[in-house]
Amino acid sequence: MSTDIPAALLKFAYWVPNVSGGLVTSTIEQRTDFGFEYNKELAVLAERSGFEYALSQVRYASSYGAAQQHDPAAFSLGLLLATERLKLIVAAHPGLWHPAILAKFGITADILSQGRFAVNIVSGWFKEEFTGLGEPWLEHDERYRRTEEFIRVLRGLWTQPNFELAGDFYRIRDFSLRPQPFEVPGRPHPEIFQGGNSSAARTLAGRVSDWYFSNGKDFDGFSEQVADVRAQAAAHGRTVRFGLNGFHIARDTEAEAKAVLKEIVDKADVDAVEGFRKSVQQAGKSTSDGKGMWADSEFADLVQYNDGFRTGLIGTPEQIAHRIIEYKKRGADLILLGFLHYLEDVEHFGTHVLPIVRELEADLDRTGDPIGATR
Repeated sequence: MSTDIPAALLKFAYWVPNVSGGLVTSTIEQRTDFGFEYNKELAVLAERSGFEYALSQVRYASSYGAAQQHDPAAFSLGLLLATERLKLIVAAHPGLWHPAILAKFGITADILSQGRFAVNIVSGWFKEEFTGLGEPWLEHDERYRRTEEFIRVLRGLWTQPNFELAGDFYRIRDFSLRPQPFEVPGRPHPEIFQGGNSSAARTLAGRVSDWYFSNGKDFDGFSEQVADVRAQAAAHGRTVRFGLNGFHIARDTEAEAKAVLKEIVDKADVDAVEGFRKSVQQAGKSTSDGKGMWADSEFADLVQYNDGFRTGLIGTPEQIAHRIIEYKKRGADLILLGFLHYLEDVEHFGTHVLPIVRELEADLDRTGDPIGATR
């Protein structure tokens, strides 16, 4: 009898469309709405379609085609109360939140949802959001130093009474939060996600984060990030799980799917994309090693923020499922998806793509198939 333990099943998340404009900056039709009633229907559908997580976006200023924005924390709480199993990941900026206030909000949301609250700590790329609110805009690596302290405060207040931290950015003195987060077996505290491509971001993930989110990447790019972050984590006696962003376009034929991608890019809002490129590439290239997010993104990549097209989840359901499995072999624990027409595409993914993924995962457990060329 085999004593092998099956690998954990891949988890799937979707970007919550809580800002207007959809997930691509293009005039192509997007049957997606940023309103709460639409999102409530979507969350219930996604939960039923096999999604375990949803990530609410954080925007404070109108930018990159998102003229209207709902607060991710309040919006996520509403979605938590409308669902039964879905976990909501709230994006939050250090410098605009105090970590103890977010920790307290998170405890209440976690208790109300019986353990389904999580956070994605965003170090920040949009300078005008900070300066427009009168907050200082820190140099790139300083933003990540602040984020590390922020996460340490979150974790400390969620797990320790009389917590103390004497940092450069935050000073917590003999402080306790009561009650504590909802008790979930095997979960020491609400999950902490964090992204970024730079060396500072990778080092941060290795030291303190539970999950590392990668922008859209091809196989080699994702493998390089996983190897680096794993090494950083191992040096601190830790492990980190990995999420990968991807934009999903499934059609009956590969040619049809690629035609949709071409139409998205051909109809791009050029001014909005160029404005975004100017904002984010100065942030990415300001890193000491030039590895920052979007540092090497082309115009077409930026039509879908977070480089979702690069992951290549574009084709038939079978092609997409096989490509997802190849990313699993390279270390992906979660795939974060964006869609053009959310209600239709989320349901289609659950009906036509996810069953193939699960079949391939079962085959992978049986055969231990090595990394190879995808179909």
